Amino acid sequence: MPPQQPRGRGRGRGPGAPSGPGAPGPEQAPEDPDREGGERRRGRKGGRGGDRDRDKAQAESEFQERVVQIRRVTKVVKGGKKLSFRAVIVIGDGKGRVGVGVGKANDVIGAVKKGVSDARKSLIEVPLNSIQTIPHPMQGRSGAASVMIKPASSGTGVIAGGAVRTVLELAGLKNILAKSLGSKSPLNNARAAADALSRLRTLPSVAAERGVPVANLWSR
Repeated sequence: MPPQQPRGRGRGRGPGAPSGPGAPGPEQAPEDPDREGGERRRGRKGGRGGDRDRDKAQAESEFQERVVQIRRVTKVVKGGKKLSFRAVIVIGDGKGRVGVGVGKANDVIGAVKKGVSDARKSLIEVPLNSIQTIPHPMQGRSGAASVMIKPASSGTGVIAGGAVRTVLELAGLKNILAKSLGSKSPLNNARAAADALSRLRTLPSVAAERGVPVANLWSR
């Protein structure tokens, strides 16, 4: 009578079936490629989003924000009066970029956030020289307000007041003279100062516009 195969762990293996640590184990369910690819895609997307968030945070940290004015305004509607807040915000990096913005909302925090967003949309570049002043005198206007700015020698400081001083300081100017004329509105004065700064030009830019060497402008 032939010997019977032992029952137990070895059941199902023939006499020549491999055994030991290198032997194949029980069959495993195959991995889902769609699921794995989806996880990779989500991981990559999250990485790109994280980079954008970091870049945005760095850009925001470059600018200083100052609140020039916060007012409670009233709008008369059919059902009565609607109260809201208006915030005038000035932002700048102290390196030649500055912007003025206005925001309105039902609360102060919302108005400030909208003002900062509006100021970022109106950023201007200010040409600064080695002593942190402007290249030439200029006058700017906004509504009934007019602001006149003049360059100053080193050590003079910022001779200005109110919203005009805030705009000049956040633009990175250290030596400058300014005079406000006409309306005393903080918003109009801030916009007039920004308008004056946006009109400034340097000799290289003027020479490039006219198509002549810079030396020709100096000779005049």
